[in-house]
Amino acid sequence: MLWDSFIEGIYLAFRWDTFGFMSLGLMLGMFVGALPGFTTVMAMALVLPLSFFMHPLVGIPFLIGVYKGGIYGGSIPAILISVPGTGAAIATTFDGPKLTQKGHGRKALEMALFASVIGDASSDIFTIFMIVPISMIALLIGPPELAAIIVLALVIVAAASTGSMIKGMVMATFGLMLSMVGQDPLEFMSRFTFGSLQLKSGIPLLPMMIGLFAIPEIMAAIERSMEVGVKAPPKDAHAGERLRFWEFKRCLRTIARSTLLGTFIGTVPGVGQPVAAFAGYAAAKNASDHPETFGQGDLEGVAAAEAANNAVNGPTLVPLLTLGIPGDKVTAILLGAFVAHGLRPGPMLIVDNGPTVFAILIAMVMANFLFIGLAYISIPLFARIVTLKRFYLIPIIIVLAFSGSYVSRSDPFDLQVLCIAGVFGYAARKLEFDVAPLVMAFILGQILEYSIGQTTNMASGNVFVYLFTERLSAGVIFALVPVLVGVMWYRTIKRRKRGEKLKSKVIGEDFA
Repeated sequence: MLWDSFIEGIYLAFRWDTFGFMSLGLMLGMFVGALPGFTTVMAMALVLPLSFFMHPLVGIPFLIGVYKGGIYGGSIPAILISVPGTGAAIATTFDGPKLTQKGHGRKALEMALFASVIGDASSDIFTIFMIVPISMIALLIGPPELAAIIVLALVIVAAASTGSMIKGMVMATFGLMLSMVGQDPLEFMSRFTFGSLQLKSGIPLLPMMIGLFAIPEIMAAIERSMEVGVKAPPKDAHAGERLRFWEFKRCLRTIARSTLLGTFIGTVPGVGQPVAAFAGYAAAKNASDHPETFGQGDLEGVAAAEAANNAVNGPTLVPLLTLGIPGDKVTAILLGAFVAHGLRPGPMLIVDNGPTVFAILIAMVMANFLFIGLAYISIPLFARIVTLKRFYLIPIIIVLAFSGSYVSRSDPFDLQVLCIAGVFGYAARKLEFDVAPLVMAFILGQILEYSIGQTTNMASGNVFVYLFTERLSAGVIFALVPVLVGVMWYRTIKRRKRGEKLKSKVIGEDFA
């Protein structure tokens, strides 16, 4: 049955409009990624409403194209002007700018492209092979196990978020509270609506996501535009020698290592591209025969970081499609797209919509072949876009944010949600609170509540005994949660003490 779905998915994937819009998404993603200060998440949140008016086999690959293009696009300013376009490209700044200063900017950009495509394509193929066995295992999961997995995933996401673990936990808790606004999923009773008819169906997800992800980026871009502008890359940054085959061949081992690391990291919810990039870079440096050249303009450094951060892209879809659990901000947006198209991610997704899911995954693999051609040709163009003034783009982005929020339901209330979420997101950014745990908790809140309610009914009120006698696997996962929190808390305190010791040592040396 699954093999038949896979074969049918191949036929479904080869549509001209799928490839056309996927190419458009790749170019749009590269454009946004090449602009310092604008993120891939913002771009995806803004174009998400457009995908609602497309066929699922066009709209979702379009968003995936934006995702892939944006992750690579962030390497362009990282290499040319030492400003990472995305968080995923931070490790690329260690060697990329030094290569540009030596007149090898084009060579570094091409190495980043080839490493990105190899890492991305390999992890996408891994995703296709892993999606079936994990889906079969997911079919055996009942409400207790699902509730336990969601709680564990939220703890991991909160702990791995930007800022302290406490702040991540606070945002996740607030997200769960917001998910309770509207109707009770078990008894369908209205709650926390404060008499508002608009809130009876809950807080709308789309304007909330655009508000939390896009509006703070816009406001931050306005702030930056009032400051000193971005420095221009050297005149020959996009020129110079092209990458030679022997140079690429020398980095193949590094690319393979980083691809494996990135693929593994991508399967863990909440970790993401920046961690993979640092891990890939550190592994390459440790394994190198000439570690002293890393940080001084080594092509292997660029290859290691870019292969690792792009290898995360595919595996992040595994927990999303099989369990309905988004692993990061991007997959949270993709979850909204799947749901809007009537494809509810979870254990039954492959069973009910196998051909469509396989078609999307196959299109995701094919996007890499489109990408290498489009990006190779357009590298000089995007190298110039780096210096484009963001101030001229801000009004267009604001219009897209408001029109995108309104067009899905044509309800003015959605614009109010957009503005409130935008102000909240901007305040959270200033206070160094990551909104990703909030959004993921909000999305998973009703599923978690429903699963806990079902578990309580199955246990006849005695949940503890039920979990550790009849559903031991769920009980073990629940028991891991406080252990994980304790370990994370201990590591945080230890890291803080180490930082204080280092600081006092530096101060003592200064006084001496």
